[in-house]
Amino acid sequence: TVHGRGVQFVGSVETVDVAAVREFSDGTSFDVADDIPELHQTIRFVTAPDDHRLAVATTGTGRPLIKAANWLTHVEHDWRSPVWHHWLTELGRRFRFVRYDARGSGLSDRDLTGSDMTDPGFWADDLEAVIDATVPDEPFVLLGVSQGAVPAIVYARRHPERVSHLVLFGAYAEGMRLRGEQARAESDTLLQLIRTGWGGTNPAFRTVFTMNFMPSATSEQMRVFNDLQLRSADAANALALERAFHELDVGALAAGVTVPTLVMHCRSDHATPYDQGRRLATIIPGAELVTIESENHILTADEPGWADFLGHLDRFTST
Repeated sequence: TVHGRGVQFVGSVETVDVAAVREFSDGTSFDVADDIPELHQTIRFVTAPDDHRLAVATTGTGRPLIKAANWLTHVEHDWRSPVWHHWLTELGRRFRFVRYDARGSGLSDRDLTGSDMTDPGFWADDLEAVIDATVPDEPFVLLGVSQGAVPAIVYARRHPERVSHLVLFGAYAEGMRLRGEQARAESDTLLQLIRTGWGGTNPAFRTVFTMNFMPSATSEQMRVFNDLQLRSADAANALALERAFHELDVGALAAGVTVPTLVMHCRSDHATPYDQGRRLATIIPGAELVTIESENHILTADEPGWADFLGHLDRFTST
C-alpha cells in the first residue's frame, strides 16, 4: 500500500493464448481452450445396414479410439459444450477419436420406426457400421460410456481381433427395469417425467435428469445440459430411447468377452449404481475395476476424478 496513492501490485507477467469464446444460439457464451490448431473435428455420415444415416465426428490423429454412442449427445453441439468439450479435446489429443450420435438423436436420422431397440445386437450393428467406415483395417481402443457399453461389449464379442483394449465407464450389465422392484419404480418415474415435461418450457422436468447425471455440476453446466436434452432428441424419441435402454441386458454376453478390459465407475454415481460397474468387472474374465471418487455420471473438467480417469486410460492403453 502506497500512502496517498492507493494499492500497488507488483508481480511477474506471463503471456498466454486467449481461450476461444463459444456462443450458444440463445446468445450466452463461455470460454473453452480451443486454440490448438491441430484439434478440430470433422463430421460425416455413415449409412447403417438398414440405410439409417449416422452422424460421425472425428478429432485428432494417430491410434484410433472409437466411442460407442450413448444417450444425450449431439456431435456438433458437444464440441462447443462445457459438459463434453474436455472429453473431446483430451481424447483427441491422445487418439484419433471417433464418436457418433445414436440413431434417433443428435445429427443422426431421427426416425425410429421399426427399430428393435431392446436387442443389444441392434445397437452393435450401428457401431459396426461406423467402425467399418472409419477404421476398416487396424486395431483400436473401444470405449463404452453408460449404455454405450452395450454395443461395445457385443462388438468385442463379435470381433475380438479388432479391439486392442475395451474401456467401460459408468456402464451397466442390466438396464434399470431389470434391477429389482425399487429400480423399476424409479424407471417408471423417469419415463413419466419425459412424457410430462421433456418438450415443455418448464426446465424443472429436465433438471431431474441433469441432477441425476451431474449432481456436482455448476449452474452453467446444468443449464447447458438441460439445453442438450432438447437438442439431442424430441420428447417422443427421448421416451422411446430411455424405455429401451432400461430394458437392455448384456450380462450373459459380457461373460464371453476375451479382450483386455478396464471398467471404471464413479463410487457415488447417481445415474448408474456403482454395483453395476462392479458386476461387469466380475463377469468379464480378467477385467480390471477402477473406482473413481465422484458422484457424477459424466465427469466434469474441474473435478479430480477427471484426471484420474485420464491417468488410468493412459496407463491401460499403453500396454
